Amino acid sequence: MVKFLKPNKAVVILQGRYAGRKAVIVRNFDDGTRDRPYGHCLVAGLVKYPRKVIRKDSAKKQAKKSRVKCFIKLVNYSHIMPTRYTLDVDLKDLVTLDSFQSRDKKVSAAKETKARFEERFKTGKNRWFFTKLRF
Repeated sequence: MVKFLKPNKAVVILQGRYAGRKAVIVRNFDDGTRDRPYGHCLVAGLVKYPRKVIRKDSAKKQAKKSRVKCFIKLVNYSHIMPTRYTLDVDLKDLVTLDSFQSRDKKVSAAKETKARFEERFKTGKNRWFFTKLRF
């Protein structure tokens, strides 16, 4: 069987607190681990999407509207829906399994992820990833 759940693949979370949110796969575990004996992946996604920015907004207001809020999570394969898109943002060095060891590490990894996503949004690449799903 072809493995199509690879790093940098954009997915939609289907279950849990972040259901309906877009995320990107950072690392996948096809055969599972000792703790989680099923196929799962490490994802980083958006909790809050950036607001619509219009030209007449001040620079301060534009910066505030361009903010995003991120999450990192281990998700079962059956709880994600893959899309045909890939997001070429490098999060492998920021988000690792060590990030889940303590609250401080997880928060710092989420902040670094937020910075990378905001930079990606401001350059105007992958606009579809930063729009809210309407269904």
